[in-house]
Amino acid sequence: MGISDEFGKFGAKLKNVNWSVSAENTDGELVVSLWKHFFEPPEDGKIRYVDSVTRWSGHGNKEFKERLAKAYDNQQVVRAVIARTSDENAVRRGEDASKLKNSFGAKLDWVGVVSHWDGDNFIIEFEREAHNA
Repeated sequence: MGISDEFGKFGAKLKNVNWSVSAENTDGELVVSLWKHFFEPPEDGKIRYVDSVTRWSGHGNKEFKERLAKAYDNQQVVRAVIARTSDENAVRRGEDASKLKNSFGAKLDWVGVVSHWDGDNFIIEFEREAHNA
């Protein structure tokens, strides 16, 4: 699915579909698009995403950085849309990923929090939500 459709599954609307990678939903949660290849193997029931904002640039970076800082300061709930790309190395180099072949998938059962933020490097820790029958 496209990024807008996947954000919509969380009730979030991107400011600009061409460059936004984060949005808040009507529940006050932060919804973010995160590259699959920056996730660490699950450990202790947590799924960790580790990255830095200076790795890439572009219009969406400033918006993402501001939202990440707010989420960290307020311990805001974070929801994930996983991005997969045709060229992981281009993403690692910080190239314009909008020019690549990408796909997106919402992780509806993941709930997270920004556990580390130093103004550049960040970690978002996710756990699977327990569903009551």
